[in-house]
Amino acid sequence: MQGGADAEAVASQFSCFNRGAGVSTIVVVDDDRTFRRLLQTVLEMEGYEAVIESCASGVACLVRELNPDLVLMDVHVGDGNSLEALRELKADVALQDVPVLMTSGADHAAECLEAGADKFILKPFRPSELLAAIAGLTIGNDREKETAEEASSGEAQSTVAAC
Repeated sequence: MQGGADAEAVASQFSCFNRGAGVSTIVVVDDDRTFRRLLQTVLEMEGYEAVIESCASGVACLVRELNPDLVLMDVHVGDGNSLEALRELKADVALQDVPVLMTSGADHAAECLEAGADKFILKPFRPSELLAAIAGLTIGNDREKETAEEASSGEAQSTVAAC
């Protein structure tokens, strides 16, 4: 696949979960540049804001800063820290409720779920399968997230500064 235009052409074939009002943020962690671009295109065409990262180190700090609706992370990233990053997210009381969807070309489902992943999808997957998994993990979280943000708006400022 070559460039963003090709990714958009592929993604446009699978636009089946158009989102309503409000933009949900998804942090995407994958070291494959072409795959990241494809994921970004698919997610943005569905109304999500995709924040793209190529390595897992620093994901917890990014999640603290952005308060995303979901983290989509490949098991095998260049720095090899995705399972460690997953455990760090789930061990942090402030971050543990952010859903984490793990992906891999090899079946690491048991390992990912044991480490705290909310869901695992084996690559290659169809965009519609990914979008259904995302919808399943984020439905109902919007209301809870708004309430939590209102209650802890002062705390968030001091936590971001620590990153």
